[in-house]
Amino acid sequence: MTTRRVADNSKALDAFIAAKAEIDVMLERLKALSDDHFEFDPDAINWGAVGSLNSVAADLRKITDFLFGEGEHAA
Repeated sequence: MTTRRVADNSKALDAFIAAKAEIDVMLERLKALSDDHFEFDPDAINWGAVGSLNSVAADLRKITDFLFGEGEHAA
């Protein structure tokens, strides 16, 4: 009979929880900034602001595509 040793994943679990907490803080900050229209003055919106926001959206799309298996990560 082969005895298999159970791995102690407590350090990995602690690291996972810490990373999740860091992500949660970032998401809360992003949501608050979004609620404030990313601090853009509506009267001063120009194509540069649109480009900046589209760049952020593209980066977030890469993240969501990866996490949800969409886009280039689709099965």
